[in-house]
Amino acid sequence: MTLNIAGVATTLNDLASVHPIGRLQEIRKALKGLDRRPGDKIFSAQTIFEDWAFHHGGRTELQFNIGREESDAGEVLRHGIAFSFETNKTLPTIDVLVPKVALFNDYLRSNPDEFGDMRMWDWYKSRSPDRLPVPIPESLVAKGVFVFLGKCQPAELIDYELILADFDRLLPLYRYVESGGAQEPVPLPAKTGFAFKAGCATKLGVAAATLAAKVLDLDLRHNLLQDELAKRLIAEYGAENVSTEQPSGAGTRIDVVVRQKDQYWFYEIKTALSPRVCLREAVGQLLEYGYWPRGQDPVASRLVIVGESPLDADGVEYLHRLANGFGLPLEYQAMTL
Repeated sequence: MTLNIAGVATTLNDLASVHPIGRLQEIRKALKGLDRRPGDKIFSAQTIFEDWAFHHGGRTELQFNIGREESDAGEVLRHGIAFSFETNKTLPTIDVLVPKVALFNDYLRSNPDEFGDMRMWDWYKSRSPDRLPVPIPESLVAKGVFVFLGKCQPAELIDYELILADFDRLLPLYRYVESGGAQEPVPLPAKTGFAFKAGCATKLGVAAATLAAKVLDLDLRHNLLQDELAKRLIAEYGAENVSTEQPSGAGTRIDVVVRQKDQYWFYEIKTALSPRVCLREAVGQLLEYGYWPRGQDPVASRLVIVGESPLDADGVEYLHRLANGFGLPLEYQAMTL
């Protein structure tokens, strides 16, 4: 079986009208200050090819992209978002894309878990292995390289609604990049505020991990610590009062939340070996969870940084100064597996 990319693109165009991505050309018109909307379809005859397609106008942009690939399991369809650094008459130099890569990287740093179910890979003469979504290194911003973020699915089992839903999820990233950073880099939900919902889910890969992975894989270590912290808090306060990956109400997620009557305790887990680095990375996040408009109100009564190393005297003094000088309810908790 050989995928008919033109047929896939046409089907997506037809189904997109009920999705936010169906307004892509209207969005482009507003972002680019165009006099008129450049069509009403995601893909056009000019951007559909035998093995791939990208959105109309996407040659010089962060592009919505579909394409045919071969895998060990057979032919697959990719869908997601990409930078193509291949030059041609439309893109004689990649210079226009360089600042867009910087904005792409900024968005991923601001939303490190937003696309955790997707994968990144790149092509330059051959395809790289899959990796978790991370900022694009300078070495890949070079003529002839193709960098992709998204998913693959079997060619014979195409889920068009999944593709469109993922395109919808990627729209805020596209808006941030193509607006030159004018759009908000952290997607904000409707003004529903903080709404506690008890529940904890064990993340995949925790139980079957090797010793080396448990020591060296930072994402896995985070999952292990989160799972263990949730278990300990449930044992002490009850499952009905503990939540993991709790939406903050301001477009972010809190590692663990404990409810105590009408008060809440926020926990942020860090895997750095140095407690000072844990504090540096976590304090800003906890303050955003606790104080950002549309977040939890009243402010959480405890903001707890969780690390694996005991806090030293300087760290104790640092938190003491923050508490006395600013009244911030910050704490540090050491936890070993």
